[in-house]
Amino acid sequence: MSTEQTGTTEAPVFYKTVVTVTVLSEEPFNEMELADVAYAIGEGDCSGQVEFAPSEKVDGPTMAKLLIAQGSDPEFFQIDADGNPLDED
Repeated sequence: MSTEQTGTTEAPVFYKTVVTVTVLSEEPFNEMELADVAYAIGEGDCSGQVEFAPSEKVDGPTMAKLLIAQGSDPEFFQIDADGNPLDED
């Protein structure tokens, strides 16, 4: 986990990056796994464009909320539901 010195403690540093994929096809494009989307663009019958927004630095409490909103557990990044680092014991 990356950390940043804030006063006398080190706070975890996280980043949020939005990646947008635009697919052009001759038929409706149904929901599928990202790997399948990449295949459809690279090897299949679709045209595609991928755009990256600049990465945004996110603090622990915000990251915990973002993880929960995605259906992930904040423990994925070793933080609790309030964004505080978990004890390394």
